Amino acid sequence: MRRSTNHKLRIGIIGAGDIVRTRHLPGLKRYSDVEVVAVSNSTYESALKFCDEYVPNAVPMQNWADLLALPDIDAVWIGTPPYMHSAVTVSALEAGKHVFCQARMAMDLAEAEEMLAASRRFPEQVTMLCPPPFGLRGDALVKKLLAENYLGRPHHVRLQAFTGAYLNPDAPAHWRQRIEISGLNVLALGIYVEVLQRWLGDITGVFARGKILHPVRQGYEVIIPDLLTVLCSFANGAEGVLEFSGINALPNGDRLEIYGDSGTMTYDFGTDLIQAGKIGDRALHDVELTPAIEGGWRVESDFIEAVKSRGKIRAKPDFEEGVRYMRVVQAVSDSLARNEWVRIAS
Repeated sequence: MRRSTNHKLRIGIIGAGDIVRTRHLPGLKRYSDVEVVAVSNSTYESALKFCDEYVPNAVPMQNWADLLALPDIDAVWIGTPPYMHSAVTVSALEAGKHVFCQARMAMDLAEAEEMLAASRRFPEQVTMLCPPPFGLRGDALVKKLLAENYLGRPHHVRLQAFTGAYLNPDAPAHWRQRIEISGLNVLALGIYVEVLQRWLGDITGVFARGKILHPVRQGYEVIIPDLLTVLCSFANGAEGVLEFSGINALPNGDRLEIYGDSGTMTYDFGTDLIQAGKIGDRALHDVELTPAIEGGWRVESDFIEAVKSRGKIRAKPDFEEGVRYMRVVQAVSDSLARNEWVRIAS
């Protein structure tokens, strides 16, 4: 692959929606030696509009395959919905590009495994998935509490992630409710499974129940659940109850509770407030999130630094971690279909 003579990292964007515009592009623009040179979106007109408004020196392109054929693009930033992730990722790797891919990783486990296999065929190219923003600020502190055995042995995990986004029966189906676009991904399942497995280890089995409040939206038949409850087991022996909903009026903020044999920890994902306590304490207390341990959004920096390091820095989360949460997404879908407990092989 020919490199540009100005030594800039040249990026092509495929899928230039709201999250790319509001979250990723500002991070990329912080680097003077990073340049967005081409953009392909759902239509040529929308790609042209994006370029005119945000990256006037970039070239709008009709087809993503033509963007991948540009010889001096170093990396591809995939911001499309999940139905395109596997095809674009594999094609980009085969074209010699580094790949950043939006979450969720793929439509189903089979596609995720195809992406992982392709990344292993091209180990010199950086591959990274977008991590969930939830829990980033307190990530290191939660890991510290667990590593120091503050809670003892975790045995019970409760997660609630509720919204009222799908309560309106007259609204059209959101793209996340369309299985042909979003695949087997349900509500915030994959997002929080990624967070939980980062903190507590692998989920090894699930039993899932779902409900669809409004099965027909403007003539479209919805088959992705509006409400999902998952019983799960973890490799560390803990049992979990994970609840997700898009049909709860006036919901509380997303919240995690971890109970151990000697203590308890809670995490409020809306405020990043962490509370904890041990047996004998009168109540849970706030755990200070000091600047020294506070995390944050470093997604664009992590990818760019991994590419520049030429293999010395490993971008995280990588495709291995993506396949880990896609195994759970697939198992939940299988459990819903078969109405039975589904074991998850690592």
